[in-house]
Amino acid sequence: MNPTYHDLRLGDDGHRRATWRHLSKYLQRWIDPTLPAVDLGAGRSDFLKEISVPRKIAIDNNDDAFGAKSGDIEHIVADATRLHMLDDGSVGTMLASNFLEHLERDEVSDCLEECRRVLAPGGHLIVIQPNFRIRPEHYFDDYTHQTIITHHSLRDWMESKGLEVVRVEPRFLPLTLKSRLRHGHRLMPLYLALPFRPFASQMLVIGRRPNEDKTYD
Repeated sequence: MNPTYHDLRLGDDGHRRATWRHLSKYLQRWIDPTLPAVDLGAGRSDFLKEISVPRKIAIDNNDDAFGAKSGDIEHIVADATRLHMLDDGSVGTMLASNFLEHLERDEVSDCLEECRRVLAPGGHLIVIQPNFRIRPEHYFDDYTHQTIITHHSLRDWMESKGLEVVRVEPRFLPLTLKSRLRHGHRLMPLYLALPFRPFASQMLVIGRRPNEDKTYD
């Protein structure tokens, strides 16, 4: 049997889990511990496994992507552009890691609108993904990438959907967690503390649903 995309990109990997342990600590300031958290395009749900929130929801459009399922995580097979299973303002934190670039442009817009809808006022959408502006020559090495996104365009896109952008790091992580850095995951806190991160071509952009929400078209 030929390996699936998820086998190739998201196979079980202890180094990836250890890396997410450090990343989750770095992102902790934007994680609301009192409300549910959602991981879009969750795959193995490494992010959710490392945080403490009252409800953990992993969403992916392919049940096989979840791998071995963790008992404290709700696994939902769904389209991230239609999160009808989540109530308005019910979620404190949403993560989209290496996900939005796999969607068509209209789907990215729909997904961002849904994220704003389900986020509670003050809740955060955390986006980690390749930054086309940094290494455009490798952006489409992943044959499932669909939409070009930079840290500039994502900031504007989020703001157009009613999210206040509170953090932008154009150079956050190396292009893929398959890189050698994952084997030196113990150095990840030092790497994240560097003023300039070598080999980094993934960005971090964080949007916040304002406390005084407005209506956006």
